[in-house]
Amino acid sequence: MTTPTILVADDDAGIRTVVTQALNRAGYEVRATGNAATLWQWVNDGDGDLVITDVIMPDENGLDLVPRIHKIRPKLRVVVMSAQNTLLTAVKANERGAFEYLPKPFDINELVNVVRRGLEIPAGYARQTIENAEEALPLIGRSPAMQEIYRTLARLMGTDLTVTITGESGTGKELVAQALHDYGKRKSGPFVALNMAAIPKELIESELFGHEKGAFTGANQRAAGRFELAAGGTLFLDEIGDMPLEAQTRLLRVLQEGEFTTVGGRTSIKSDVRIITATHRDLKQLIQRGTFREDLYFRLNVVPLRLPPLRERTEDIPELVACFLTRAVEQGLPWRIIDNAAMERLKSHVWHGNVRELENLIQRLAALYTQEVIELADIEYELGERNAAPADPDSKGLAKSVEERLTTYFGAHDGELPAAGLYDRVIREVERPLITLTLQATRGNQIKAAEVLGVNRNTLRKKIKELEIPVIRGGK
Repeated sequence: MTTPTILVADDDAGIRTVVTQALNRAGYEVRATGNAATLWQWVNDGDGDLVITDVIMPDENGLDLVPRIHKIRPKLRVVVMSAQNTLLTAVKANERGAFEYLPKPFDINELVNVVRRGLEIPAGYARQTIENAEEALPLIGRSPAMQEIYRTLARLMGTDLTVTITGESGTGKELVAQALHDYGKRKSGPFVALNMAAIPKELIESELFGHEKGAFTGANQRAAGRFELAAGGTLFLDEIGDMPLEAQTRLLRVLQEGEFTTVGGRTSIKSDVRIITATHRDLKQLIQRGTFREDLYFRLNVVPLRLPPLRERTEDIPELVACFLTRAVEQGLPWRIIDNAAMERLKSHVWHGNVRELENLIQRLAALYTQEVIELADIEYELGERNAAPADPDSKGLAKSVEERLTTYFGAHDGELPAAGLYDRVIREVERPLITLTLQATRGNQIKAAEVLGVNRNTLRKKIKELEIPVIRGGK
């Protein structure tokens, strides 16, 4: 047998050398070039058994080269590698017919395995074409964990396979489901979502399958369910672990038979939807507890997809922050800058709420802070990490004094209740002298006063204005 020849195109001489040496050690011949023109000439001449090409080259985009290669040599496999590690790059590589997409930096052993598979797997595989893909990226991050997600999603775009997405709350499960729909073969159809945890148990079957007029009390007219509304598109069942057993039985029947009936109906309706489910719960544990059907689990878990928590992809935080800041500007909020120390603090924080918690923090910073540059102290304050002030030895005496003062409100009118709005009156009565004395102690320095009080500087400024507190700098 002749030794297979691998054609490699990359404008980085270092990468060409590393790839060539690795493939030579694996027993392949290699011809390497730094431009697309030479690669195209080799392909056009009938050379090579497999192609490895970078995306960005000086004379042509490697992605544009893939369909041209397939047009003249349809059985020649093309592996695309790129440092532009986004979901869109993976999707474009997939839809243009690349055999595999490898994000840089890649594991050299993985590259060798991809080449081996490309030479062994018979040609003739079909790929779904995705036309007019939007440039807006639905998922963000270039970490290795996200790269694996992108590659998996790219392989699933042209299929109708049922996918179960697992991951902690706030990791973006619905975003992934939406991406599978928007870039998939059913993108022209509707995307319909239903959160099982948000629907009362007695209404879930009606929400899923619809109901006929008179099917139950309050059913004054026929209503279509989510299966019917999602016809031709995608049905996303979020928090599937919270679905009651009765509804699980009906869902299993739909998946097995491909049709359903409305609540109170007799005529079968064909099911024409792609099912994507998601949960933050361990379905196998629910099966052991008897609250989730094992046969339904196997029907839904055709392709399991685990989303990584933010702590496993902290290198993505700067890119996520930049995206959220841009979104805030689009919503009419002013531009903010996160300085380096603040960014490092964000990267080291444990995000129990994952990406959703990070996004909420950035929105809060953009909305409430007046300064353009967000500093480390601001981040630590928002994360609730200021050191607690030492206990006041006279705090019990203060509490007693406050209690005595409050009793006057309740005893002033022979046992009658105070007028409405007592809480606000008391808080105002306490806030004004507290802030006034603090400003006097800090000689009118509002930044220092906010630190002593343990409040946000913007909050302090707002209170000074609301309570009409005079600020005299340098005074006592």
